[in-house]
Amino acid sequence: MPLVAALLLPAALWVAPAGADAKVVWLCKPGKKADPCEPSLTTTLFSPAGKRLGVERTRRAARRKADCFYVYPTVSDQPGPQATQVVDDVLRSVALYQTARYSRDCRVYAPVYRQVTIQGLFNPQNVTPQMLAEAYADVREAWRTYLRKFNRGRGVIFVGHSQGTIVLRRLIREEVDPKPAVRRRLVSAILLGGNVNVKKGSDRGGDFQRLRACRRARQIGCVIAFSGFGGPVPANALFGRAADPANEILCTNPGALGGGSGRLTAIYPTKPFAQSAIGAAANAATSGLPKPNTPWAAFPKAYAGRCSHAGGASVLQLRPASDLFTLTPVPDATWGLHLSDANIALGNLTNLVRRQIHIYEGR
Repeated sequence: MPLVAALLLPAALWVAPAGADAKVVWLCKPGKKADPCEPSLTTTLFSPAGKRLGVERTRRAARRKADCFYVYPTVSDQPGPQATQVVDDVLRSVALYQTARYSRDCRVYAPVYRQVTIQGLFNPQNVTPQMLAEAYADVREAWRTYLRKFNRGRGVIFVGHSQGTIVLRRLIREEVDPKPAVRRRLVSAILLGGNVNVKKGSDRGGDFQRLRACRRARQIGCVIAFSGFGGPVPANALFGRAADPANEILCTNPGALGGGSGRLTAIYPTKPFAQSAIGAAANAATSGLPKPNTPWAAFPKAYAGRCSHAGGASVLQLRPASDLFTLTPVPDATWGLHLSDANIALGNLTNLVRRQIHIYEGR
């Protein structure tokens, strides 16, 4: 069975009763020492062709009025099929790459969970229902702890990718969507690379009965989801096609929420990803990009994106503005541009979150 199919296909395993011994360990949390989600945000801007445009000294809001709850993707290369709740350099790197930029406008809470490791994905026969249940239990306990101790009525943005999105799909379905008091606190949910299901021809149903896709700039309480591809979607692609024929996979274009083509701003850290299997792929993907001496490099309008439904696959088709940004599917075409999902439109997503928080506060 190919890699992430172990997580994407047997959905029944994810709804097994959760393990009872969940504990909360935080990767990111306000006040945490050496928090990887609170780096400097100073950024060098480049044109799509790689010309240096200047430095932007981005600062965090003096009073951040909402929180982000982040669940990271499959990154652990610990031995065995299930990770421990140890904060290591790989987790710090993925938090920096995928969610630190949101800290401009929200406080970031990110739990450590006993995820299925890379080894588990390569050997799905070793992954048990109990392991999947324990991964979910860790995130659910962290969410409940956050609500009980830290939320205090603040708005919340969910951020997830890949395995993190799969876990959040269940968490939102069970802990947010059916609960009006909690649902009212949802600013938005950014659920990338994890096959969010909606009913065919609809912006909801499937995973969530009440939450809709974000289709307008001033819409809140909604969902942004996509999987990036740079060309035709293979028939056996891991992303973009629903297992249930009554459903389709949600695609929302951060550059054009209402539909059509939109320009996307890519943002990457300049610090290399920690040495690991995922790190090697992440570093290779950005090896041709400029490496300024600021912590971040941003590339406004580096890509054009359009949601496509060709061949029954709902994906975000990405076209680079120059040869500098030509990305290769890793590890093969069935993945599309999965490893770039979180950064390819990070500028659009963070600006959208800023706007949504402002709207939420002004209700």
